[in-house]
Amino acid sequence: MRSPDGISRAFWAVWAAHALSLFGSMLVQFALVWWIARTTDSATALSIATLLVLLPGVLLGPVIGALVDRWDRRGIMLGADGGMAAVTLLLILLARADMLHLGPIYAALFLRSILETFHWSALQASIALLVPERHLARIAGLNQALSGALNMVAPPAGALLLGLLPLPGVLLVDVVTAALAMLALGFVRIPRPGGFGPARPVGWQEIREGLEYVRRWSGALILMGMGALINFLVNPAFALLPLLVIRHFRGGALELGALESAWGAGIISGGLLLSAWGGFRRRIHTTLIGLIGMGAAILSLGLLPAGAFPFAMGVMFMGGLMNVLTNGPILAILQAVVPPALQGRVLTVVSSVVGLISPLGMVLAGPVADTLGVRVWFVAGGLACALAGGIGLGIPAVVRIEEQAPVRAAEP
Repeated sequence: MRSPDGISRAFWAVWAAHALSLFGSMLVQFALVWWIARTTDSATALSIATLLVLLPGVLLGPVIGALVDRWDRRGIMLGADGGMAAVTLLLILLARADMLHLGPIYAALFLRSILETFHWSALQASIALLVPERHLARIAGLNQALSGALNMVAPPAGALLLGLLPLPGVLLVDVVTAALAMLALGFVRIPRPGGFGPARPVGWQEIREGLEYVRRWSGALILMGMGALINFLVNPAFALLPLLVIRHFRGGALELGALESAWGAGIISGGLLLSAWGGFRRRIHTTLIGLIGMGAAILSLGLLPAGAFPFAMGVMFMGGLMNVLTNGPILAILQAVVPPALQGRVLTVVSSVVGLISPLGMVLAGPVADTLGVRVWFVAGGLACALAGGIGLGIPAVVRIEEQAPVRAAEP
């Protein structure tokens, strides 16, 4: 059944389940990252944690995408939510037994990242089956606004809960939200795209179809190269944000929560703006201009003096807003032009390539930050974003990315 605007009502049930799951995940991530920062005061430890979160999407993305295109997408989201709740329960038991240390936390972050990659891929590949093409950019904006709202609420909620409860009590919230998300998904049916059924195992040929589709799309290849360079520099910066707060701004969990909330407020504003406006007629123009603005914000954060914390909150707000204008239209482009039966594979291939060299950045992040300071990553990342956006506006293959998309995957 569809609502008057043509959007399937099943989408809103999936969206609500996603919101619940995402809130729990953000709360867990904030609690664990703050535990690592306060327990170790080590840039290297934070870098390793972020590296373990990045690796599954980079290394397993194409395989996960092929499985998402073959398996029932609702079942994937149900299994992912259940698996993440089980991992969190194990952490709770370890914490109660006073056996929690870096090893189990690293393992939990890695396992949860695998499950989150399954969940994200299944969700994004389902949207085009539930939402008319004309609404994809607005739904992308709405999803970004949701992420921003939770980004604004989860960090201060995590900081407040950490002040009131022991770590197991904070982690228990994730188990509850996962259970509620699974309950919401239990009443949903997501259509299966045509292409192939689940009977035989996923083979190399199916993975290759996603790789081949992207290989034939020159504008997407250029954008992915830009994205890989940006992530190489920006991911370490935001992984080290807790140390920027501790070492540079001389703050604590509340200050970290305030910065992340300001970023979230910017994402809400950008998401509402994109949802109402839809962006420029050429969606890629919205992305590239947003990238320039996001670069300016990240660069400013790296250059602010220690006494300018209120200005840092304003800069984080603008960065969050521009982040939505950068990422929302890209997802809308992929969902609009990639055949539904290929979307799981193409989305994860793009995600894997964009994150390909991020692990190297995380390996370098700790030693570089400990030697040159945390702020060097924000300066380098901001400059990379701004330059990439400006250069992209002058490349025809990037500007015409939608018109030049392959009609279908190459034949075997």
